Amino acid sequence: MTTIHDVAKAAGVSISTVSYALSGKRSIRADTRLRIDAAVRDLGYRANAGARMLAGTRTNILALSAPMHAETHPPAFMSFVVAIATAARRHDYDILLLTEADPLEGLRRVASSQLVDGVVLMDVDTDDARLPLLRELDLPATVVGVPRDTSGLVCVDFDFEEAARTSVRHLADQGHRSIGMVGHAAALYEHGSNFAPRFRDAFVAAIEDDPRGLRGAVAHAPAPGDPRDAVEVLQEALPDLTALVLNCNEGAHRTVLRSLAARGLRVPDDVSVVSACSSFDTAEFVPALDVVPLPAEESGRRAVELTMAQLDGRSTDQVQLIAPTWIAGRSTAEVTVS
Repeated sequence: MTTIHDVAKAAGVSISTVSYALSGKRSIRADTRLRIDAAVRDLGYRANAGARMLAGTRTNILALSAPMHAETHPPAFMSFVVAIATAARRHDYDILLLTEADPLEGLRRVASSQLVDGVVLMDVDTDDARLPLLRELDLPATVVGVPRDTSGLVCVDFDFEEAARTSVRHLADQGHRSIGMVGHAAALYEHGSNFAPRFRDAFVAAIEDDPRGLRGAVAHAPAPGDPRDAVEVLQEALPDLTALVLNCNEGAHRTVLRSLAARGLRVPDDVSVVSACSSFDTAEFVPALDVVPLPAEESGRRAVELTMAQLDGRSTDQVQLIAPTWIAGRSTAEVTVS
């Protein structure tokens, strides 16, 4: 299937220039229009719903492709759905939520029926099966996540790598030299998630690259029925453990804090704890946790804005990362560097 990307490449112009030529929204130089017309003719390109929408006919509906699977954590999932729906309403748009197990079929259906003006993809895997189809559909689209291959895509996501570096740097600046990380359940990494490995790998790199001689280890949140817990695993790897970075869901947070208490370890007197990339309120824990929050609302707003920009012919291929922020609680403390 010939796409607008193919036409732009053949004509030697940007995708937005092809969009302007198809929609008539802006004047195009005569020689440029001739090249575009020739590329359209030679490639047999047929402008689909996306091009017609540029001409002014819109449905005011965006498809939100958000397939649910066994590793989906409903509270975090819904925080992004609500954020995207709320942002869409600010543009007088509604959301058509696609959660079926076969996300490719859902995307094909809404594209062929011309029900939607654009698409937002959530819960994107590192090698997501939806992305080749998304490139072919030639619909304005934004990916919430950073897959392995971002060519031809508009992506927005939280900067998980910098969040990991920020967490390690803060603890190291407090004097901690032995830092453990509790990640999500192993199944999430095995499923192909893009965000979880990005944080984990950046955590490991931050430990290894720090000139202060840090030591680190990673454990997964236990699966149901697993007799061992993450704290036990980390203490075996790091007998002098003084700090933890929790990059896991709310239930796993509570499990880790209970495990510390059962071992007579107080937060932050004995072990400092940082909650990283959390979409839930960490101020309700005792003590309130220091946190690098996951900004679902900002991610949703930017995803919708980028999609609307494409509808107006104003966007090019890009990856936008949202910088992390640190919110101090009462769960970390300085230690004496030996």
